[in-house]
Amino acid sequence: MKKTLVLKVSPVRPKIEVIRVAARIIQNGGLVAFPTETVYGLGVDALNPKAVKAMFKAKKRPPDNPPIIHVADKNDVYMLAKKVPKEAEKLMEAFWPGPLTVILERSKLVPDVTVAGLSTVAIRMPRHKVALALIRESKTPIAAPSANLAGRPSPTTAEHVLKDLNGRIDMVLDGGPTRIGVESTVIDLTVKPPQILRPGGTTYEKLVKVLKKVELHPVAVADKKVKILWARSPGVKHRHYAPRAKLILVEGQRKEKVVEKIQELADKFMREGKKTGVLATDETAGGYRADVVKSLGSRRNLRTVAKRLFLCLREFDEDKVEVILAEGVPLKGLGLAVMNRLRKASGYTIVKADED
Repeated sequence: MKKTLVLKVSPVRPKIEVIRVAARIIQNGGLVAFPTETVYGLGVDALNPKAVKAMFKAKKRPPDNPPIIHVADKNDVYMLAKKVPKEAEKLMEAFWPGPLTVILERSKLVPDVTVAGLSTVAIRMPRHKVALALIRESKTPIAAPSANLAGRPSPTTAEHVLKDLNGRIDMVLDGGPTRIGVESTVIDLTVKPPQILRPGGTTYEKLVKVLKKVELHPVAVADKKVKILWARSPGVKHRHYAPRAKLILVEGQRKEKVVEKIQELADKFMREGKKTGVLATDETAGGYRADVVKSLGSRRNLRTVAKRLFLCLREFDEDKVEVILAEGVPLKGLGLAVMNRLRKASGYTIVKADED
C-alpha cells in the first residue's frame, strides 16, 4: 500500500510551492485528489493512458464510465475536441469557469482509455483556485472523476477522500470543504437540441436562458432504472452516490403526506430492530421519531440542501444506520440535481406518498 501524502492548501491563495509538488506527481503519472467548487476530483494526466488506467484501478471504477477532462484555458478545448460548435462557445462564455461540463466530438489527441472508447469527450473548466493552479502547473489537461471509491457518495472534504482512497493514491490537496457539493451539470452538444445528461451545479433554467432550447435526457429525471448501453457522461450508467445503508426515497407533492409516510416506514423498520435514519429538511426534522435524524437545510434554500447532501449520507454511514428514509425536494433549480443523486443513491427504491 502506498503512502498518501496530505498537504493543506488555501482555497483563496494557494501557495505555488505546494501546487508544484502536486503538479510534479501528475506529470510523473501519479494520482492527486484536489478540491473543485463541486466535489473533490481525483486528477491524472488526461493524455497519459497508463495514468488514466491507474486512476480507474484506484477508484475501482468501471472502465466504461468516462471521466471529465478539466482544463484551465478555453483554448485547450480546441485541442481536445474535433470541432467546437457555437453553442459550446456561448456556454463557455456564460458559465466557465464553473460547474458545467460540455460533451463534444473528441480529437485524436485524447487517448481511448480517457473517453472509455467513445467518439466524444467531456470537458469543463473548474471555478476553484486550487484546481486551476494545479492544471496550469501540470501543463496538461487533467482527467478527474470524483475522488471516492466507485459508487460511494462523492467527497466534499479531504477527510471523505481519505476514508475511501487513503493508501490508494499519491496525494490529497486539502483545500477545505467544497462550495456547491454536487457535481457539474453535463450537457451533450453532439445532439440537437442539446441534452442535459446529468443535472448539477449549473441549472437547467440558466442553460435555457442562453441556448433557448435544451432537453433533459430521460436518465437525468428518471424515477426508475433506465437501460443505458453506453454512457457519454459520468453518473449515467452505473449506481452512484450510495451510502452503505439501504436508502428509500419518499416523494410527493404534499409535504405532510411525505412526512406521514416516512414516519410510518420508520416505525416499521425500528420495530424490526433496524437502526433507522431520516434525511429531512429544517421544516420537518423536529417532528420525526427515529434513531438518527439529519436535516439537509431549508427547502427554501436548495443551495444548502445540495451542499449538505453527500456529507449527510456519509454521516449516516458513520452512525452505522441500516436504513435511511429520505424526503424528496422540489424538482427545480438545484433540486433537480439533488433528486437525481437521491434517486440513484436509492437504486430507484422510491415510495410515492401521494399514491396511497
